[in-house]
Amino acid sequence: MPLRSRIVRAIMHSALVYGFFAAISFAQSPAPTSATLHEIHVDGAKKLTEPQIIALTELQLNSPVDRDALQAAADKLIRTGIFANVKYDFHTRGDQVSVTFQVEENSLLTAFFDNIPWFDDSELAAAIKSTNPAYDGTLPESGPLVDAAADAIKSLLASHKLDVTVEHQVMQNPIGDANVQSFSIEGAALQISSIEFGDPALDSDRAVQAHLGELRGKPYSRLAIDIFLTEQVRPGYLKKGFLRVKLGPPQVRLTGAPTEKLPDRIPVYIPVDASAVYHFSGVQWSGNSVLSTDDLNNLFGLKPTELADGQKIFAGWDRIEEEYGRRGYLEAKVEPAESFDEATHTVSYKTRITEGAPFKMASFVLTGLSVAAERKVLETFPVQPNQLFDKSKFETYLSRLQNKPAQIFGDLPVHYDNVGHWLRTNPAKGTVDVLLDFK
Repeated sequence: MPLRSRIVRAIMHSALVYGFFAAISFAQSPAPTSATLHEIHVDGAKKLTEPQIIALTELQLNSPVDRDALQAAADKLIRTGIFANVKYDFHTRGDQVSVTFQVEENSLLTAFFDNIPWFDDSELAAAIKSTNPAYDGTLPESGPLVDAAADAIKSLLASHKLDVTVEHQVMQNPIGDANVQSFSIEGAALQISSIEFGDPALDSDRAVQAHLGELRGKPYSRLAIDIFLTEQVRPGYLKKGFLRVKLGPPQVRLTGAPTEKLPDRIPVYIPVDASAVYHFSGVQWSGNSVLSTDDLNNLFGLKPTELADGQKIFAGWDRIEEEYGRRGYLEAKVEPAESFDEATHTVSYKTRITEGAPFKMASFVLTGLSVAAERKVLETFPVQPNQLFDKSKFETYLSRLQNKPAQIFGDLPVHYDNVGHWLRTNPAKGTVDVLLDFK
């Protein structure tokens, strides 16, 4: 559900709860329309502390409050973007009132600073924390706390004679699975002039050097640098058994007074901590029944005492999932947990297999094709209705559709640029529908 919809629903919910409790509490204590705020409590918080949440309400103990003030405090919590839902209860005793806020927190996103090279992350965090004492490196998707963080960064930049616009957006983490709250600046034409690595061996690495042109002379961007490190540098270390290599974060090393304007061309230094070379010591499997332990070990491929080639390890997990997919187990999961032994420089894994149930082919949903072309797809698709769905055959067929369509359509005049594809599973029936959209 979009954040705006969640906020509207939460405010409505809060208003309804407010009316409910107000009707009861003030019906029982009808005398004053306001009372002295005696206590504030918070239930349901997981990430923020009770004092931090109380501070966000802006309520003050021992001050007079009425129904509108309590509702306004709940609304302020919702508007921060931190909470998916807020409701509250209160009770009066004489001329004193105690209130308890029940909160449900939204998922918070790690802050990511893209092209703000003058300051390191700790300095930017300190600037944000100066206006938001509860800041811990994470922020909501949107709301006043995010806007205030952007304003704090802008003020810090202005102190260094940079008149720029600070923007923020939610984006995919370039080196992880979760989203991040990314801050970037507009109005500063900063380019990467050079890249220096903390490991001199990278200066003679032909593969890395061949790709440095993707960064040199290009606009300064942490996102671009992190993607480069992930795609072009990290694989080389993993292949050699450096499974715990640390790359970055990138640093900008400038000289001169800190109040001077940033130069247009930025030298970048990337720290590298290769750590130790690891060897593989084994895998403990659990949860498997369709594939035996011997099957899993053979598919995984790596043998004990071998160099722990990270690329081979990742490929082993993929092969196992592919084998389950070939047998119709489309929702099988392979979840390895690694364990490092620093005394022997070995790595082992405890790997949980969640096999799920097999799926059979049900039906097609085709869009963007003529009737004659649809008939060709139905005739050539390698899995027939009621057969176990072999995902590997499906993926091979997709490749033919994209790269060698004549093998499927022959002389039919079929034209498309790409094929959208989805598998719609029905766990209750154990079936899967294939959806293909030709565009």
